[in-house]
Amino acid sequence: MKIISIANQKGGCGKTTTAINLVAALSANGKKSLLVDLDPQAHATLGLNVDDQNSLYNVISKITPRKLSIKDIIQKVERNFDIVPSNILVGTLEQELADEIGREMKLVEILDGIKDAYDYIIIDCPPSLGFLTVNSIRASSEVIIPVETSRFSMQGVEHLMDIVNLIRERLNHPVDPRVLITMFDSRLRHSFSMLDTIKSKYGDMMFEAIVHTNVKLKESAVMGKTVLTYDKYCRGAKDYHSLAKEMISRAEGRMPGSKAPAEKAEFTTRMQETVAREMETLLYATFSLYAPNAQSVYVAGSFNDWSLNEAGRMQKEGGSWTLRLPLDAGTYEYQFIVDGRWMYDPANDSRVNNGFGDMNSVLELAANG
Repeated sequence: MKIISIANQKGGCGKTTTAINLVAALSANGKKSLLVDLDPQAHATLGLNVDDQNSLYNVISKITPRKLSIKDIIQKVERNFDIVPSNILVGTLEQELADEIGREMKLVEILDGIKDAYDYIIIDCPPSLGFLTVNSIRASSEVIIPVETSRFSMQGVEHLMDIVNLIRERLNHPVDPRVLITMFDSRLRHSFSMLDTIKSKYGDMMFEAIVHTNVKLKESAVMGKTVLTYDKYCRGAKDYHSLAKEMISRAEGRMPGSKAPAEKAEFTTRMQETVAREMETLLYATFSLYAPNAQSVYVAGSFNDWSLNEAGRMQKEGGSWTLRLPLDAGTYEYQFIVDGRWMYDPANDSRVNNGFGDMNSVLELAANG
């Protein structure tokens, strides 16, 4: 069983969207999961059309006229998906418990009675670093920090890391911080530049999964549904499914995409057969760029949904950078990313306007090779 906080004092970074849809993806993978809405704004509660009459305030407060236990307020959202709702009264707890000894342990005590009933408990923290967030991190073994690719969200990570370190030192409670890239717009050069900056600073803490900008995520929230229920085939649903798979694999001591021993032999055989069939239909394209002073060069295009990843990293040989990729026959648009700067292929005269005031290079691969 894992208890995980999702926190960032900067608002608008996809924190609540991640909390809702990560729990939905975990539950879809057969993991009994609980979402604890600890934000007095109650966006997770409202975003799922859940009744907020009773909340953690009724569980923690000593002056509430309606005292309840945590089990009394848990509500079912979907199969394997429960929620502890929040409301505006939760925000009054900090003042009420200001002078109480051990107030940072309140959530630990409450969750202790139900944690064995779940595989995952995900806590949506408020966009602040106060009493509620400290309680959440103290109850957790891991904290996920959603980060959009902007300079301001980097400051939010640094401030939250200070709290994590303070809890480790003062309360003797180590927490594993993990950075999740959210709201990533692959159409913007700035997104890739910031991604490189974040990777250079927090690379060993980052999830491999990236959550891209997707209108279906906003639409699902308006409809009071998870994105997996609203449109399970959209990009947002796939991104959170990938994140859940990565978390489950790490928790089970396996790398993402690996198989359990009982499945491994059969999977390997089937995969080899599939790869052999696919390889017969693939062609190869070699991308090349002369840039002797560049520190890093990638290629991205319509063949990989304009994603900047390790598969598109080019290798330097002398002053030239090259990469050979297997592709299906067809027409593709692409650009090079040189030290974070996007540019078309100067050696390829076939180009089209990309609608962003720039040109994309065009590559055509015929079926005959």
